[in-house]
Amino acid sequence: MKVKEIREILRAMEATGASELTLETPDYKIQIKRGPAEMPVRVAATPPALPSLPAESAPKETPAEPVKEEAAPEETADDCPNCVTIKAPIVGTFYRRPAPDAEPYVKEGDRVEKGQVLCIIEAMKLFNEIESEVSGIVRKILVEDGAPVEYGQPLFLIEPT
Repeated sequence: MKVKEIREILRAMEATGASELTLETPDYKIQIKRGPAEMPVRVAATPPALPSLPAESAPKETPAEPVKEEAAPEETADDCPNCVTIKAPIVGTFYRRPAPDAEPYVKEGDRVEKGQVLCIIEAMKLFNEIESEVSGIVRKILVEDGAPVEYGQPLFLIEPT
């Protein structure tokens, strides 16, 4: 077999996408195997994205000027000395309502009983109900609906009654 014939066979294999060819005659046997033209690309799984912030609340950055984070004045137990702070027991996404079209579990000024569900925190596709540790009045909700929360982050201020 001539080099020209082998080249023609290789072109035909490339055109058809064949990766292997065996040609056998009484005089010789040729076996041609082609590897992939490109190495396979491995794509790593990415974690689920956190809910995006509304456009007006997203920080705006310019390449020339670093963004300065301003500490927003947060309500704390100091603003309500008798209040009990309900904190996030896990890391996740804070939701005030059981479904997007449902009413919030509680609103500021609502009376709650010990063990009553105040919100849910989604962590790894599991929805964890967060219950009140005391009976009282919800004085302040410290987290926006749909916001990510950290372990131990204050969520509610409840004034015991």
